[in-house]
Amino acid sequence: MTTHSLPARTDAPARTPVEKPPGRGGRRLLRQRAGRQHHAGPLAYVLLVIMAVLSIFPLYWTMVAASTDNTRVSQTPPPFLPGPNLFSNLARAWDEAALGKAMMNSLVVAGVIALSTVMFATLAGFAFAKLRFKGRNALLMLVIGTMMVPPQLGVVPLFMMMSELGWSQQLPAVIFPTLVSAVGVFFMRQYLSEALPDELVEAGRVDGAHSLRIFWSIVLPVARPAMAVLFMITFVHAWNDFFWPFVVLDMTNPTVPVALTQLSAGYVRDQSLIMAGALLGTLPLLAMFIVFGRQIVSGIMAGAVKG
Repeated sequence: MTTHSLPARTDAPARTPVEKPPGRGGRRLLRQRAGRQHHAGPLAYVLLVIMAVLSIFPLYWTMVAASTDNTRVSQTPPPFLPGPNLFSNLARAWDEAALGKAMMNSLVVAGVIALSTVMFATLAGFAFAKLRFKGRNALLMLVIGTMMVPPQLGVVPLFMMMSELGWSQQLPAVIFPTLVSAVGVFFMRQYLSEALPDELVEAGRVDGAHSLRIFWSIVLPVARPAMAVLFMITFVHAWNDFFWPFVVLDMTNPTVPVALTQLSAGYVRDQSLIMAGALLGTLPLLAMFIVFGRQIVSGIMAGAVKG
């Protein structure tokens, strides 16, 4: 009796060797290599410290100059340690420049301008980024083109317009010409073009939502990080703006930069008093950044992860 053996199959897939997971020592080495990628070297820390010192030094020098007298500030070399006259100089600057009313005016002006710029720029940025309408590109180029026009060219007609409206020497004359900016529109348009997927907008259309509903429910949550950054930049710019408020307002109803000019109106300028006023005008911005800085940075990081 003969037995016949079956031929071996040649079409069976070849087995690939299974790689063994790294041992305890190998896993430790991988973790060490991965950790090295996220640690900065000594040079990076040195550069960060230098940049931090250069950024903080102007504020420190303002405090030092505000805490001494005018004679000490003018000496060579100048003082580098705070003096004993800080609170007295701050009180003098507060009274002589009427900074109480000026700060309230600047808070109203900067707050209204920042809020309106964020809202209008987000609306316009959404329209330019995701809506399709005739003449969209031409209108966007027109908006961008306004950024190239020097603002000084429109001072005379703008002042005449404010006078015709009866807003001369009043805060609306400062607020209404800057309710929205071309920079803010372009900034929000660029952000929404990348961060807002077209599928979300189309899904809202399919669900029967109109444009305002899509803007409120879809666009605003996505645009929140950019809106926070734009609010901070616009608020600081409006708070520090000097030229147009100086033209359209007087000393009876000033903003902070306009009010600070009273401290240098004498024949001999008191540099310590001027620095004390500048320090008082900077404190609200520092307080706002301390309070909202963490939220703004976390919003920027959230937007970066989503993008």
